[in-house]
Amino acid sequence: MHMNTALTIEEFGRKLRAREITSEQMTEQCLQRIEADNARLNTFILVLADQARRQAREADREIVSGHDRGPLHGAPISIKDLIDIRGVPTTAASRVREGHIAERDAPSITHLRQAGAVVVGKTNLHEFAFGTTSEDSAFGPVRNPHDPSRSPGGSSGGSAASIVAGMALASVGTDTGGSIRIPAAACGTVGLKPSHGEVSIDGVVPMSRTFDHVGPLAQTVADACLVYHALLGDSGAIAPAPMPVSGLRLAVPRKYFCDILDDEVRAQFDASLERLREAGARVDDIEIHHAADIVPVYVHISFADAATYHAATLETMAERYTEPVRLRLEAGRYVQAEDYVRALAGREVLRREVDAALAQHDALVLPTMPIAAPLIGANTVMVSGSEQPVRNMMLRLTQLFNVTGHPALAVPCGSTSVEYPAAAPA
Repeated sequence: MHMNTALTIEEFGRKLRAREITSEQMTEQCLQRIEADNARLNTFILVLADQARRQAREADREIVSGHDRGPLHGAPISIKDLIDIRGVPTTAASRVREGHIAERDAPSITHLRQAGAVVVGKTNLHEFAFGTTSEDSAFGPVRNPHDPSRSPGGSSGGSAASIVAGMALASVGTDTGGSIRIPAAACGTVGLKPSHGEVSIDGVVPMSRTFDHVGPLAQTVADACLVYHALLGDSGAIAPAPMPVSGLRLAVPRKYFCDILDDEVRAQFDASLERLREAGARVDDIEIHHAADIVPVYVHISFADAATYHAATLETMAERYTEPVRLRLEAGRYVQAEDYVRALAGREVLRREVDAALAQHDALVLPTMPIAAPLIGANTVMVSGSEQPVRNMMLRLTQLFNVTGHPALAVPCGSTSVEYPAAAPA
């Protein structure tokens, strides 16, 4: 199997403008990787090969004629199949949406077109983004390019896998409880969940409007920054110079967030903190006092939101959902009003606690996922000698920032012995 030897968006941009490579050549390379590996990895639901070649040729013509749209011009990227692209289906990886064709581009797609990006296709995901492993899909499970017996994380599993497998230079995913950052951690790439409301979620099939975010997955932090700016409609923005680590004030919320960690993930995380200290960062321990409330706050709001959106189709075509997703949606119908209102109040408490921590520090640092990428089909996983539910483990550390709306970035920080990238966001 090919592992990614693709250029970063920054490298590609330099070579493109130096006439050392064309968008058409780079796009063709990505399409060849898709053709070679998609049957095995199940990364794409729809490959837009002809459209991508046309966009690439147009990008090359514009660059030659002096019309430069900015850092994403001519760069092949993939799009999670939850986001509308005019004239093609948005399946949300579900049979429930058979026959659907998007009538218009989502604003995020409009902005990427303005930035000159080339869209190679729409990636597979966990059905309706309601899961962490990308295995419950009408199109079959997405497989991790590092080890196809394992999950690439979810729900944006196809997005992360497409980058690692060299099928796209970057991808656009969505994140409601960790769905950009979990796949980034499982596949060893970068994932950014912006602040809530920053990137438009119009034209995106909702999971929970309260917590939904659109954001980039990319090979590097600089690339993620470029895609993020393009999603905002700011296509000419360049990646800022790296900040010096010396003098940074970082906070680690150890209680809850470091309570249940795979031994190797803990070792990689601690080693990363040590490297930050050696580079001159100050690292303090802090506590998010109501961390134990994260799960009930998240579940009562997001499940109720999801059940509301799916109410009609649960009545008329329940059998078209994958069973695990249908059961979670049906559970959402039993959220009591008082629990929902209590969760809204809990959300404000958690938001204030994160604000207070950030008032004293530049960033919070914690692991993204307590475990390495799990085996496809596994419902439980052993963590430090105790058996834990896979779904709960994968969501445990990411949900807080969906609840509070703060931005969160997953970055690789090493590999575990199963050759698995461990990731820590700041």
